[in-house]
Amino acid sequence: PKVPKVPTWEAVLEEQLPPADLVDKLERLALVDFRTKQGLACLEKAVRFAGQLHAVDTSGVEPMDSVLEDALHLRGDAVTEGDCAEELLGLAERTVEEYFVAPPNIPLPTREERSAMLKHSEF
Repeated sequence: PKVPKVPTWEAVLEEQLPPADLVDKLERLALVDFRTKQGLACLEKAVRFAGQLHAVDTSGVEPMDSVLEDALHLRGDAVTEGDCAEELLGLAERTVEEYFVAPPNIPLPTREERSAMLKHSEF
């Protein structure tokens, strides 16, 4: 299997750092521009936090199915009605093959568009 049975932490060599297109994708997903002082501070804060996780000793700790394992008490389930999928899908603005279609997220700018917007940024 590709997933190791025990956690492994190794330093990342400079030649193993992600390529620029991966960093670009991360910027777009996080909606944070790493070329500004504020974006760089956000990235540094996230890296420092992740570094602290390496110090946590998890030996002997079993993985959990849910973070609410001990606190979550489920009620008994009693089905009172059902078989109304067609009626519910009829309420949707748009469906595809019996699935609801959500509206698209805010379109993210391309790398070129972001570069044009940031010509006069702090860096």
